[in-house]
Amino acid sequence: MAEPSAAEQRWLQAARDFARRALPAREGPDGPEPPPLDAVLRCLRSAVGGDLPLGYSFISISDLQRQQCMPCCSHLTWSTNEFKEWAHQGQGALPMQSALPRTYLILVGYLTDGRQEDKEKLVDGCLYVKDNTGIIPCELLYFQLEWLDSLFLFPSWSYIPQTDQSATGYVEILVDPVPVNLPKEVPDSIPVTYPVSAELLLTSRIPCKKRSKLTVAGELARLGPLLCIHHKTFFFLFLKCFTSAVWVPVLVQKPNQLAWHHILQLGRSYTITGLSISSLKKSGQRMFVTGVSSCLLPYCAEQVREQPLDSALQGESTESSSLETAEQLSDSLELGVEEERPRSTKESKIISYVGTVTEILNVQAGLFLLDNKVCLCLAYQQLLNSARGLRPGACVELMDVHLLQKPLVSFPFIVLGACLSSTVVLKSFSRLSTPYQPPASSGNLYLQLLFRYNLDMPLYLWLVSLLETFEERFSCFFGRHRPLLRSTHRNTGAAEKFLVPLLQAVVPDREEARDIYNEILAKVHQCPLQKYMTLNPPCQAPSLSAVCRVAEQKSWEGFSPSQLLSPLEAQHMGTQELNRRLTWSYYTLSAGSFQPRLILLGVLRVSSRSSSLQLQDKSSTLPCVIAHKDGSPFTHTALLGSLLQVENYQLIVERFLQTDFPSWEHLENLEHVREKKNSVYVQFYFEDVQVLHTVEGQIQKCLRSGSSSSLRKKDDSSFTSELEAPEAKMLKLEDPKPDSHRDENCQGGQSSTGRTSCVSRLFLVTQKEGLMLRNYQLPGQKVGEGRELQRSFQATVLWLGRPQLWSHPRETGNLPELEESGCDGEESMTRQEALLLFMGKSLRWFPFLHLDGLYRFIVPCCSDLEVFDKLCFPPVPAKLLSRSSCPLCLPVQDTWHLQHEAWISCLTERQLAAMSVQTGMDQRISSIPEVLSNSFTGSLVSFSGEIVERTLCASPKNEKPSVTVSLQKQKGSLLASGHSVKLSVSVAPGSPVVMDVYIAATYLQHLWGLLPGAKILFQNLERKISRFHNVYCAYIASSCVSIISLPASHLPFPSSPAGEASSPSLVFLSSLQPHLQNLPQARILCHLSCVLTLSLQWVCSLCSSIFKEGRCTRHSPPCPSHTGVRQASARVLVEDGTGEALVLCRNQHVAAMLGLSLLEWEALQNSVQSRGRVSIEHGEATGTGCVEEPEDLIACYLRSLCRSSLICRPILLDFSLNRKPSKILQPAPLQLRNFRCGEVEFVSQVGPRLSLLCLNVEEVEQDALSYLNSERIRRTSSHCQVEATA
Repeated sequence: MAEPSAAEQRWLQAARDFARRALPAREGPDGPEPPPLDAVLRCLRSAVGGDLPLGYSFISISDLQRQQCMPCCSHLTWSTNEFKEWAHQGQGALPMQSALPRTYLILVGYLTDGRQEDKEKLVDGCLYVKDNTGIIPCELLYFQLEWLDSLFLFPSWSYIPQTDQSATGYVEILVDPVPVNLPKEVPDSIPVTYPVSAELLLTSRIPCKKRSKLTVAGELARLGPLLCIHHKTFFFLFLKCFTSAVWVPVLVQKPNQLAWHHILQLGRSYTITGLSISSLKKSGQRMFVTGVSSCLLPYCAEQVREQPLDSALQGESTESSSLETAEQLSDSLELGVEEERPRSTKESKIISYVGTVTEILNVQAGLFLLDNKVCLCLAYQQLLNSARGLRPGACVELMDVHLLQKPLVSFPFIVLGACLSSTVVLKSFSRLSTPYQPPASSGNLYLQLLFRYNLDMPLYLWLVSLLETFEERFSCFFGRHRPLLRSTHRNTGAAEKFLVPLLQAVVPDREEARDIYNEILAKVHQCPLQKYMTLNPPCQAPSLSAVCRVAEQKSWEGFSPSQLLSPLEAQHMGTQELNRRLTWSYYTLSAGSFQPRLILLGVLRVSSRSSSLQLQDKSSTLPCVIAHKDGSPFTHTALLGSLLQVENYQLIVERFLQTDFPSWEHLENLEHVREKKNSVYVQFYFEDVQVLHTVEGQIQKCLRSGSSSSLRKKDDSSFTSELEAPEAKMLKLEDPKPDSHRDENCQGGQSSTGRTSCVSRLFLVTQKEGLMLRNYQLPGQKVGEGRELQRSFQATVLWLGRPQLWSHPRETGNLPELEESGCDGEESMTRQEALLLFMGKSLRWFPFLHLDGLYRFIVPCCSDLEVFDKLCFPPVPAKLLSRSSCPLCLPVQDTWHLQHEAWISCLTERQLAAMSVQTGMDQRISSIPEVLSNSFTGSLVSFSGEIVERTLCASPKNEKPSVTVSLQKQKGSLLASGHSVKLSVSVAPGSPVVMDVYIAATYLQHLWGLLPGAKILFQNLERKISRFHNVYCAYIASSCVSIISLPASHLPFPSSPAGEASSPSLVFLSSLQPHLQNLPQARILCHLSCVLTLSLQWVCSLCSSIFKEGRCTRHSPPCPSHTGVRQASARVLVEDGTGEALVLCRNQHVAAMLGLSLLEWEALQNSVQSRGRVSIEHGEATGTGCVEEPEDLIACYLRSLCRSSLICRPILLDFSLNRKPSKILQPAPLQLRNFRCGEVEFVSQVGPRLSLLCLNVEEVEQDALSYLNSERIRRTSSHCQVEATA
C-alpha cells in the first residue's frame, strides 16, 4: 500500500483529532468497542468510491451550531453539475429565493430519540444527531427503528439555523444515512392477532382470567399527531384488516416507542407486540396500549402465524389506569363545543392534498401557504417538532384534512385545516436558503386562546389577524422580547387584555367540554373543523394610518359644497363670503360609523411639535383630546408611553377647502375646488379608556384613586388595579438636609444616595399661558446668544412647603407639605411665587398642567434640596425691577418629572388652612354674564362655556399680526392668515347669554376640539368693546384653552361648521330693555305695522357694485365679473302691544314679510335684474337715503304692496339684537304717545324703539293666534297682579 501524501496525512491527523473529541470509544456488552474512526473512514471510502475526500473536513455538532450562522448544505458524493441541477430544480416554485449554498463538511454522529435515563419527560418524539460535543434536532424523510443509537455517516444534509441567533437550528437529512456498523437482526416467527379478531376483544366484556400481551398485525390506516399533555407525549395509530374495513386503535405512550412515529407510513403493514387492552375512564372507549416491551416490526406473512381467538380472549386484561395521563388531555384543556347559531352553517370537505410550501404566513399561529393559493392551518394539532422542515420550498402531503372555503370575509385563501385525525407528511425538504423560525414552545397566545375558547376556523383566523396587526403596530415600542403577547397568571399581557373581551362577546357560553378522544376514536368523525360559517368580523383594530386614511375617505365621500350652506342663504352671498363659508367644516365619525366597528389602539405620547396629546403606533400618529366626564382636566402624566384602547370616541375630520366659486349656482361644479386638505384627530373620555400596557416604572401615585375625582367614582376595581403599582408602598422620608457637596445643577447622581434618592417640591398652578414663540435669555448666556425664538409656555405657580428628599421616586408621599404648621415666620419662604418656563422636552407637560391643580416636580437622582433655588433667576435685571415685585423664573429641566397630586377643590379644610391660600384665588374664573357686564373692568378674562356656533370670518383689517403670528404663518397653516374663527359661547345649552370669542387662524393650527357642543375653559382672553358697544373677547399670544367636556355624540348635522340653535323663547318687547346686551335670539308674537323701506338689487359677486343687464357697472377700474347676486333688504315696524321695534329683514325674509310666494318672489327679482336696483320709502322713512324711481312699474307695484292692508297682519317673528344698527340708539326716557281706537283716544308711555334683526318669519294660523293671545293675556294679568300686590 502506497504511503499517504502529505495532504492525506494532514487530513488524517485532523480526522483523528475530530474522533478523539467528538467520537470516543463506547463500552459494549462484551467490553470496549473498537475506536469508531477506522469504521468511519472505511464507510467514508465506500461512500465516495475509495479515495479520501480531501476537499471535505469533519465538523462536530458544537462547531456546526456555533460557526454556521447561515443555512447551508453538504453533498459528499455529488459533483458540481449534480449540485447545480439539484439547486436549479429547487428554485422552480420560488424563483425569487436563492438556493442553499454548498459547504464541504462531513457530519458523523449517533441517531437518538433524546432519551435520558433520569429525564424521560423530555422525550418528545423527535430525533437527534448526537456526538460527544453536543446534540442537534434532525428531520428525516425515512427512518428505521434499528438506526436508533447507531453511528452514521450523513452523505447529504442541510443545516438550518434559527432566525434568532441565540437559539440553535436543526439538520435536514436529505438522503438515507450510511451506517458505520451493521444493523441489528429481526426475530423470526411471531404469533399475531388480526384486526377482525382484535376488534372482538375490544367490544367484548368477558371477564379477565389472566394477564397476557397480544400481538396485532395490520395495515396502517391512520396515524395521529404527536400530542403532549402534562409533559407526557403519546400518539394514536390505527391498524386496518387486510381483507375488510375493520380497524383497531393503538395508543403509543412509552418514551422508547415515540420514535415509531417517524417510521410509520400510511398503507404499509406492521406488527406490534406486547399490547394490552385499556379503556377511557369517562367514556369507556377501549383500545390497545403498548407496553414497555412492545416492539414495532414490519409485517411479513412468512414470519407470523395467527393466534387463535380463544387464547386471546382468555388473556384479555383491561387496564384503565394505563391511560390516566392521556385522559388528562380533556381535563387540562377544558374545551367546549359551540352552541348552534341561528345563521346557516357549511360542512367542510375532507380531502387529501400534496403541495409546496411557498410562504410562512404565521408560524406562531401554525399558518403556512401552499402553492401560493392554499392556506394550511396546523394550529389544531400540536407541532411537537417545532415545524422543522416546513420551510418555503418543502413539499408536504396532507391526508384527511378539512377544506374550508372563505371562512373569513377578509381572508384571501382557501384553508386546509388539519385536525387530530389528519396526517401531515413531509415529502421532500426545501432546497432554498429560507430561514427557520420555530413556534413558541410556551406562552403561545394564539394557541392558548384557540384552546381556551374552542374557536372554530373563522374565529381563529380573525384572532390571528388581530394579533398580527397588534404585534406589528406596537412591538417597536416595547422591545423585542414580545411582552405584549406574553401573559402570566399574575400579569396579563396587553394582547390578552385586548382580545379576551372581544372573544367573550362573540363566543357563546359552553356546556360541554370538548371530547378530543371522541374526535380521534369515534367511528363517525367529529371535530371543530367539521362545520363552519363565513364570518364577518365584529370589529377591527387597524393601524392609525389606515384609520386616518379611511376617515378622510368617508369625510369626502359624496361631499358637495352645497351641503355646507342653506340654499336660501347661499343665493344671496357674494364670492368672498361664499368661498369663506366653504373654507372650514368638520365631519364626525364614531366607532359605529365603520363596518366592522373600529377600535382605536395607540401609545399615548405628546407631540414634540405641537405639545398636544396623541396616540401613536408604528405607522402614524393621531392627535387626541382627552377629557373627564366629571369636567376635571386630564392630568395622568404616568400614562405617557402606555398602550391605550378606546372603543367609545369621536373621530373628527376637519376639512379645509380653497375654492373660487363665482356664485351659488356653480356649487355643483367641483372644478372650482382648487385644493382640499384635512386634519384628523380623536376625542374621548378617560373613563372610556382601557390601559392595556404601561411602561415599567412609569406608574406613579398620580394614577391612584386620590388623584382624580373621576377615578374615585369609578367602581371597576380591576381598572384601578391596573393603574396602581401593586408593590407600591410608602417610603421613609429621608433627613431633609441640603447636600453642600452637590453640583450646582444637580442633574446627575455623584453619590450613592443621589443615585437612588430624589427631590420633590409641591406647587399650585395659579396661571397658565399658551404655547408661543418666546425669546428667553437664560443665565450664563452672553448678550446675543440664544436669541432665536423657540416654542415655549410659562405658568405662574405658588410653592407649597419646602423641597422634600425621598429615598425612591416611585412613591413621594401624601402631601406632607400641607401638614406643616407654617409657623416661625417662614410663610414668605415656603409660599413664594415662581414663574415656570417650559422649553424643549419639558413642553410635554403642557397638556397636563391646569389651573388650580396641585402638582409636584420630581428631580430624579438628586439629593440637593436647593436645586430649585439654584436654577432660579430674575426675569429682568434687578436695576430695572425690584426682585420682590416679580416672581423668579425657573426653567424646567428636561429630566424632571411632573406628577399631579390633587385639585384645590378636593383638599380638606385643614390642608387649605395649612396652605394659607390668599382669599379670592377661586375668583379668577369669571362667568360670561360678569364679563358682559358694563361694570366689569378687567382686560384679561378667563371663563368657561359651551360653544353654540362656530363661524369663519374675515380678520379685522385694523389688527396687525404680531411677530409670533407672522413666524407661525411661515410654517404653514391649513387656514389662510386672513381668517378668524368666531366662537359663540353660552353659559349652558339654551341659555340666552352668549359671548363671542375671536381666534386668529394662525392660533388654530393645534387647537383641537373647538366644536359646537363642547364645553371650553378659556384663559387669559383679551376683553374688548366694539364701536357699537358690544363686548367680545380675542385670543392673544398668552391665551390658553382647555376642553372640559366633549360634544354629545348625537349632533344633528355633523358636516356643518355650526351647531343647532336652541328653540327661542317667547318674550314681550317691553321686557327686552334690560337684557339687550345678552340676548342672542328670541321670539315675539307681533303685528306688522308697516314697511318703512324696501330695496331689491343685483350686485356684483366680486366688488358688490350694482350689476345691471348681465355686467358689473363699475368702470374705474373695470370689474371682470360676469356674475350677479340678488339681494334684498327691508325695514319694517312691528308692535306687540307692549312696545315697538324696527326690524331689519334681508333676502328671503323680505319675501316672508311681504307675504309673497316663492314663484312671485322669483319673478319679482328677475324683473329687477334689468334695472339693477329698485327702492321705495314709506311714511316715516323719508330721508333715510333710499333713491326711489317714481315712474318705475316695479317700484309702483312694491309701493302699493307695502301700503296694502294685507301686509299689516300678525306674525311670529324670530329675531336677534341688531348689534350694528345704522344709527346707534342711545337710552332714552319713556315718551307719551296718543293712540286712537275708533273714536276713543288713549295716551300711553312708550319706550324707544328697539333695533332688531329678523331671523325667521312665520305666518300665524287662527288657532295658534288665539292660543298665543290667551297665553299672553294670562302672563300679563299675572304680572299685573304681582305688581299690584307689591
